[in-house]
Amino acid sequence: MLESDQESRAETADASAGRRIDVHHHFVPPVWARELRASIAETTRNPALLFDWTPDRSLDELERSGTAMAVLSLTNPGLGPLPLPEARRLARACNDYAADLLRDHPGRFGAFAVLPLQDIDASIEEAAYALDVLKLDGIGLMTSHHGKWPGDAAFAPLFEELNRRHAVVYLHPTVSTCTAQIPDVSPSVIEFPIETARAVASLLFGGTLARCPGIKWIFSHGGGALPALAERMTRLFDAQSRLRPRAPAGALAELQRLYYDTAQATAPAALNALLSFVPVSQILFGSDYPMLPIGNAVEGLARLGLSAATVDAIERGNAQRLFARLGAGESAP
Repeated sequence: MLESDQESRAETADASAGRRIDVHHHFVPPVWARELRASIAETTRNPALLFDWTPDRSLDELERSGTAMAVLSLTNPGLGPLPLPEARRLARACNDYAADLLRDHPGRFGAFAVLPLQDIDASIEEAAYALDVLKLDGIGLMTSHHGKWPGDAAFAPLFEELNRRHAVVYLHPTVSTCTAQIPDVSPSVIEFPIETARAVASLLFGGTLARCPGIKWIFSHGGGALPALAERMTRLFDAQSRLRPRAPAGALAELQRLYYDTAQATAPAALNALLSFVPVSQILFGSDYPMLPIGNAVEGLARLGLSAATVDAIERGNAQRLFARLGAGESAP
């Protein structure tokens, strides 16, 4: 990078001090794009946006939008299509790549680690490496894996370990085994919001949320269809006495302590539904870059006429409280 470019970015970083933190910002490790190119192209509405991604493009987007930091994550399909040996190798490669970005651009990037869910023991081992050695900010998962949603008993040992660590766990929707493909309609339009609600229902009805209170869960796209389905879901849960021990504080209390990002959810109908469902403290700024410019989410929030304190909490304050290194005093630039 030219010295003038570095100086320009440093000046912009100073100007954006105190500004937003984007928790839904995708990165594309070259090895991931190369080895899963066919699956990415098949499951992504506009794969060219992913294949054209570079760290410099993300940094430029942060500057254009006045955004201080982006917490990086993989998008659909994650590592799902791979057999175990390849998944384990690729998870390590992606996590090392993320750690390099954090080291090379201090204060501009955070990252959620990738896990080879094809093997839970391997996933626990990789989580320890990512959190303890690489010092990544949390764990990034897809909403389902090979026909199993996160409340499935198979994932219990992993979530027990992440609960012990008080880890942040971010879930992004993927194409599941029960996805119904409508001609000319991308799964991201209808199935992704439903898939997010399925994942939350799986964690609630399976008892994982109550068993793992130390995990700080983040769900994409304003919770997808969850705000519209929450009343039906909690009524069903609370009406069955056999389920109540799985959420002693009540189903609604469990849903309202989760975190939800604003990516593709800043239209008034979507965000007002979320604001009527959870406290402002549980909403985080997310953009879905590079699928959409960060400015789309910024402008969407601005159009709602929210108070300055509410916008500040969503854009920055809640993330500072959630992520340990930010809350401990390492601020975004």
